[in-house]
Amino acid sequence: MQQIPGRLTQPMGFILLPGFALMSYASATEPLRAANLLAGGVLYDIVTLSPGGAPVRSSSGALIACEPLGQGAQALHTVFVCAGGHPGEWHYPQVHAALRTMARNGVRVGGISGGPYLLAAAGLLDGRDFTVHWEHAPALIEAFPHLAPRQARFVLDGNRITCGGGVAPLDMMHALIAERMGADFARRVSDWYLHTAVAEPAAPQRASAAERFGVHHPALLDILAKMETTIEQPLGRRPMAAFAGISPRHLDRLFAGHLGRSFLETYRNIRLRHARRLLQQSPLSIAEIAYATGFSSAAHFSTAYRRLFGHPPRREREKFS
Repeated sequence: MQQIPGRLTQPMGFILLPGFALMSYASATEPLRAANLLAGGVLYDIVTLSPGGAPVRSSSGALIACEPLGQGAQALHTVFVCAGGHPGEWHYPQVHAALRTMARNGVRVGGISGGPYLLAAAGLLDGRDFTVHWEHAPALIEAFPHLAPRQARFVLDGNRITCGGGVAPLDMMHALIAERMGADFARRVSDWYLHTAVAEPAAPQRASAAERFGVHHPALLDILAKMETTIEQPLGRRPMAAFAGISPRHLDRLFAGHLGRSFLETYRNIRLRHARRLLQQSPLSIAEIAYATGFSSAAHFSTAYRRLFGHPPRREREKFS
């Protein structure tokens, strides 16, 4: 395929780390391939990289050939880190250093799925608007408390690009291709993949609280959303009722009637599921996780955890160590 006269090919790099999500990688690279086909020339040159240049295995077991992450990376127009799995186990100083060097040299730097965690570890998201896959957000916030990811599908902030992963890179690449080639051409690329409903950047990553909890009462939805944002310092029953503008007795009726569980049990389960993600993904100790999820002691946390999940937090940690 020939380079199109009058247009420069943009080298697009993808740094793959073991356990990266194949769907996220494909959703990011396939639109670029389709853009080349539709243009009849090389608009984008896809360069797949890894530390050392060894092939990298995805979470589904697919092995992707890579080139070494080295000096050639400085010639990239844009580079994305694709990562998945457990951020607490990610120790890639070579990747951090390479990202910092590329950013200093004007390369546009991005992260997909868990990739923004690597950008944060490299110090490249300070003062930036960014997102990360919702599953990795708790670990990122605990590791870098000065950062606050948005739960958006993707975020474009100047020379930083972050994406939640999954199928969201299709939306992100639509925006990037439109930025360069115009909206009509980007629509042709999206139509190639039957991607007829292109989402806005700020569209949510997850189903709404109404869909996740199966309820539609406005006051109850307000309370459930508040529960999810007050994990470390849980609010009591009366302050939560006041927040929703209802009486404590009415609060009790809402939880019993719509969820079949008490306010306290629902709140505790939300906190424990958050703790489970931290056990799987963060390097925090069990005592630190207990504190970070609003429990007064590690013993109290362990008892509650065993009651909900059938095993102690220590066993959860061992499964992912």
